[in-house]
Amino acid sequence: MRIDLLNSSASQISSELSSQQAGTQKAAQSGQTDAEDRTTLTSDSASVASLVSTALSFPEVRQDTVDSLRLAVTSGQYDLDPAKIAESMVDDYA
Repeated sequence: MRIDLLNSSASQISSELSSQQAGTQKAAQSGQTDAEDRTTLTSDSASVASLVSTALSFPEVRQDTVDSLRLAVTSGQYDLDPAKIAESMVDDYA
């Protein structure tokens, strides 16, 4: 299953999860085995759908942050501290 958050709604993802879980349960109850490997999602599909809808409600670009940074850079008020940048890079790498 491929989850495409840009083109899927929470209800589509929830219904896909439900149908996959139902198919897996039917196969397990009937004792069918396939030559393919299978996996099941054990998380609650309602909570997954809730998280997806929350994520989709946020804007892709935080325009207010972009605008404030753009203004600070163009006005010369955006100060960079090379020591802090280097420290952050080392912390992220370690």
